[in-house]
Amino acid sequence: MTWTAGIAIYLVVWWTILFAVLPWGVRSQHEEGDVADGGDPGAPVRPMLVRKALVTTALAAVVWLGVAYVYVYQPVSFDDLPFMPKLHDWYGPNETPTAH
Repeated sequence: MTWTAGIAIYLVVWWTILFAVLPWGVRSQHEEGDVADGGDPGAPVRPMLVRKALVTTALAAVVWLGVAYVYVYQPVSFDDLPFMPKLHDWYGPNETPTAH
């Protein structure tokens, strides 16, 4: 895996996990009973964005390490997955896929 591919995969994983982490522990102004004048009752009281960014970074690092391990060491190849196309059907036994 090239370092640019590693960074791109990490960023995709980071943003995906961020959207999963954002709702954790959020309490709205309506739930707290303290709605600011002119504010939306559904607005969060304390969004804790710095904590969520740190949790997202840690979780994304763990997930990225798993993805990188599978990509580099290939304990499961694409041919083992039933929903992936069989690459050996497209290329000969001694032929490797290359960009044309």
